[in-house]
Amino acid sequence: MNGGQSRDSADRYRAGVSGLLALSLVATTLFAYSAVRHHPFIVLDDRGYVVTNTHIQQLNWETVKWSFTTFRASNWHPVTWLSHAVDYHFFLLDAGRHRDVNLLLHAVNALLLFWILLRATGYAGRSFAVAALFALHPINVESVAWIAERKNLLSMFFFLLALGAYRWYASRARVDRYLAVAVLFAFGLMSKAQIVTLPFVLLLWDYWPLRRMFRAPDTSASTDIPAKSFSWLALEKLPLLALSAASAIVTVKAQQEGGTIGGVLNSFSFPARMGNAVVAYVAYLRDAIWPSRLAFFYPHAAASAWPIAAAFLLLLAITAVAVADRRRRYFAVGWLWFLGTLVPMIGLIQVGSQSMADRYAYLPLVGLFITIVWGVADCTEGLPLTRVWLPASTVAILSLLALATRRQVSYWADDMTLWSHTAGVTRNNWMAENQIGELLLMQGDAEAAIPHFRAATAMEPRFPFAHLHVGVYEEEHGRPREAIQQLQTVLDLTQFEAARTPVIRGTALVYMSYAYNQLGDYANQQKYLSLAAQQQQP
Repeated sequence: MNGGQSRDSADRYRAGVSGLLALSLVATTLFAYSAVRHHPFIVLDDRGYVVTNTHIQQLNWETVKWSFTTFRASNWHPVTWLSHAVDYHFFLLDAGRHRDVNLLLHAVNALLLFWILLRATGYAGRSFAVAALFALHPINVESVAWIAERKNLLSMFFFLLALGAYRWYASRARVDRYLAVAVLFAFGLMSKAQIVTLPFVLLLWDYWPLRRMFRAPDTSASTDIPAKSFSWLALEKLPLLALSAASAIVTVKAQQEGGTIGGVLNSFSFPARMGNAVVAYVAYLRDAIWPSRLAFFYPHAAASAWPIAAAFLLLLAITAVAVADRRRRYFAVGWLWFLGTLVPMIGLIQVGSQSMADRYAYLPLVGLFITIVWGVADCTEGLPLTRVWLPASTVAILSLLALATRRQVSYWADDMTLWSHTAGVTRNNWMAENQIGELLLMQGDAEAAIPHFRAATAMEPRFPFAHLHVGVYEEEHGRPREAIQQLQTVLDLTQFEAARTPVIRGTALVYMSYAYNQLGDYANQQKYLSLAAQQQQP
């Protein structure tokens, strides 16, 4: 009797502690992001996703059909579109409310991560630390503050639900439980395809903490999850891999139709992409440990052989140690989680012009946090004063991260603040210079804008938009020869992408005709007017 009451009391105590940790997790997350609801929509993608997207500005059967059939924004993510439609239905164009939903999803994701780790490992403190690092790390601000990144938050939400359901399935393997995992995974893929690596993460989860794989005989009685052979566990993931493959095929098609794969700015050689991927892995690792100089856009920069070789050797050394340390299974799981879940976003298939992006780390860094937290706890276990200084240092680190996140949130106050910060913390950022110029043009200050466009053309001569702005400026200010030079560059850069760039080519052709008119060359004026008319034809 007394033994049963003691166990009940201990269970209630643990439940109470877990509840308090969950409440503190939500409270600190809301504190760190409290300012985000006061920020407006930003121009890049928020407008295309919500502000000017008439398809989501209604909530009916037509919206559902459109969501499942469109490749708008170079993606296929119907669940994300429906989420924006629901937001618009309730909040219209109140950007703060849209961001409130993002923040709510982020807080829920942190709670789910805490709950999943606690259920799988039994460690409340360690599970809380991982979830808090995820919730408060400033590298995740981009995923929360950018309304267009709702897809990131939603896909993570369903990923975590699928991971939690997988433990339920593993404890008693039944078809209905497996279907629950598959359905949640499918919803995640329909939010954003970045979670295609879930089947591989589940294999890692089998190794640790579920220990379904390679279990020592003396641990069989300590868990309610039966062990399976590696071949069984691999075959078990095949239906989920089929979902991953289908999602990857649809995503590549959407990216190709949207022009984000290929194109003059995205055509990096495979060796260049491999080199960037190796360096980017180390950059993500650095930002996880010391998150400073985080930016909205990171331009590609050609790395020499030595940095690439050094980064590769570092990654190889950590991987070798992680795989060799079989006593600390979490080391291999966390590290391979980090490496593996970044593969779809690391740039081996170049999508867009960025070398890396903070939003891409939303899922992968969870693996690093698991390795760090469990590693520190194991290494300090049994040392004097560990029960005091370890929680104290954890609170101190999380407090610093919360303050860093509040500061990072402040850079999203408006477009100009965001891009000016990006230009200030990166080198040769032609995208930031061009965006600052665009914003100044929108304010009617062409004289202030043009130096930024000129800087963008110097940093990235292959960027046609900046050349176009300079060309238009030169023509309007009576310098037709300089205008023709810039506008011809635009036409040369887009000659093989006429179908993708009708507006920019059409504008360049019209202003070429204006420039030739200034020179009195009426034959060329007529030629380019005719070409502009042809460009505008469907």
